[in-house]
Amino acid sequence: MNDIINNFPIYYDAVILAAGDFPQHSLPIKILRQAKKLFVCDGALANLLKLNITPTAIIGDGDSINNTLKQRFSDIYHQIEEQEENDLTKATRYALAHIDKELIGKQLPRFCYIGATGKREDHTIGNISLMMYYYKELGIIPTMITDYGYFHTSNGEHTFSSLPKQQVSVFNCSCTSLKSEGLKWDIYPMKQFWQGTLNEALANSFTINGNGFYLVYQTFAQKE
Repeated sequence: MNDIINNFPIYYDAVILAAGDFPQHSLPIKILRQAKKLFVCDGALANLLKLNITPTAIIGDGDSINNTLKQRFSDIYHQIEEQEENDLTKATRYALAHIDKELIGKQLPRFCYIGATGKREDHTIGNISLMMYYYKELGIIPTMITDYGYFHTSNGEHTFSSLPKQQVSVFNCSCTSLKSEGLKWDIYPMKQFWQGTLNEALANSFTINGNGFYLVYQTFAQKE
């Protein structure tokens, strides 16, 4: 297990489990087990229960959970039938309203998203794009963790922890000026998402400086 995984934050103000591919990697499983506030989209509940984990709350529109589970968890199940937003956003809004903001202080709340990729590709693309929406519009700092790596949202200048040969992709969302230090290939204000993919960290950190918003993906594994 590399230093990125050993030193990865596992405590968040809220952890949200979506109904995509259920995680197999040890890191997201560890985060689920140690979450103090765990909010689950209803379609992910059955797999979560196999780990003997009971969430803080279950959120959904009711079409992905059977009546037996609804009745069993009626005290923490919250059905939201509005169809404009998906279950991930419903869970996010519910979590944002039910975390202890006094403990957070002046910092933005930190949310971790697990199980938000896999299965239907359109859901995967939609959920990844929602990370930037949550950051800009809902005022949270989201991290999405998969079995292969993790997404961060950022803006302005930010230094990211890394490892030599860790694979990195940068997705420009609104920058007209975008530069990097510590990546194998210098980035620029890319106009297409694919243009920022398949980069590589050179050392234990790299810095991105942009005049807008961008999304960064880092793998758990280093390139051999």
